[in-house]
Amino acid sequence: MFSIGDKVVYPMHGAGVIEAIEEKEILGDTKKYYVMNIPIGDMKVMIPLDKVTRVGLRGIIDEAGVLQVLSVLQEKHSAMSTNWNRRYRANMEKIKSGNIYEVAEVVRNLMVRERDKGLSTGERKMLECAKQILVSELVLARGVQVEEIEGMLQEMINGRP
Repeated sequence: MFSIGDKVVYPMHGAGVIEAIEEKEILGDTKKYYVMNIPIGDMKVMIPLDKVTRVGLRGIIDEAGVLQVLSVLQEKHSAMSTNWNRRYRANMEKIKSGNIYEVAEVVRNLMVRERDKGLSTGERKMLECAKQILVSELVLARGVQVEEIEGMLQEMINGRP
C-alpha cells in the first residue's frame, strides 16, 4: 500500500514519513510494520500493515488539498455548543476522524474562541494537539518550515473580525 519514503498521516498523531518496513515478533506473533517518523514531536511510530485501514493511515494532501484547508481556516467559525462537554466531544470526534478539513475546522474554531473568550485547560490541550496534526501535514505538503505554517495560522485567525 505505502512504500519507504511516502509521506503519510496517522490520525491523532500527525504526518510523517515511512522510514522502513520491518518484520517484528511480538508475543509470538510475527507481523510486518511500517516504521513512521513524525518530525513534529520527534516521534517514531510502528503501524502493523494489517491494521493500516482500521487506523486510518492515509497519504498527505496535495496542493489542491492545502488550498482547501486554507479556505476552511478563512471561513467564519461554525456554531459550537455552549456546553463545554458537548463541544469537547464534537471536536474530539473531528480530530479522531483523520479528516484534515475537520481538524482545520477545530483549529480555526478553538483559535477564535481562545482569542475572544479564552479556553479551558482541556480545550487548550486539544487545540495544541489539533494544531500539531494540522501543521505537520501542511509542513510536509508544502515543504516549508513549521514556523512558516504556524505564523500563517496566527495571521489568518488574528486578521479576522
